Amino acid sequence: MALIECRGLTRAYRKGGTEIRPLEGLDLDVEEGTFLALMGPSGSGKTTLLNLIAGIDRPTAGTLRVDGTELSSLSRSKLAAWRAEYVGYIFQLYNLVPVLTAYENVELPLLLHKLSAKQRHEKVALALDLVGLSDRHDHYPRQLSGGQEQRVAIARAIVADPRIIVADEPTGDLDAASAASVMRLLQRLHQELGRTLIMVTHDPKTAAYADRILHLEKGRLVTEQVEVAV
Repeated sequence: MALIECRGLTRAYRKGGTEIRPLEGLDLDVEEGTFLALMGPSGSGKTTLLNLIAGIDRPTAGTLRVDGTELSSLSRSKLAAWRAEYVGYIFQLYNLVPVLTAYENVELPLLLHKLSAKQRHEKVALALDLVGLSDRHDHYPRQLSGGQEQRVAIARAIVADPRIIVADEPTGDLDAASAASVMRLLQRLHQELGRTLIMVTHDPKTAAYADRILHLEKGRLVTEQVEVAV
């Protein structure tokens, strides 16, 4: 059984008098340990699919099972608990709290778990070490470069050891050198931790780090290709 199973997945909403359908009857299986890139033009449904898989949004129709759990069957509180256990989210614009240090930003997801201060410290220290920022633990976001901020965001996403890591345009706000550095880091973490990684990107160079690429258009899967990781 695939880790993620989508059947007839549809998302619709109304904008004025018009019905918008970012996803239309999509079928998709994602095996555990896959590095999947979602590509397509704006409005093709990439981020909608990402948010449905992450449990941030709910489908209008169809089914979405993750590790055998039908997400639409969960209450709001149970879905929040599920996200805390299963999903780490990496945002394009980092979404770091400016008044917190790198250490404190990474620690935030752990406050949702029943851990001692010592256990939290060990996990945060390990996550910062994995992204190469142990020496920046006491720096605030404004004291970091864009690439370093994204590395803090990656550390925050992996600190609770989630089954799935989702990334929405993780290199979209970075220069070419920083983008390549972040993608090499994500690729290494995927390979070493064996976690399922699902990424939205417009950039073919970024997508090439994945081992599976899906192209969406108007809410439907139009092509798929398998890449040799760079």
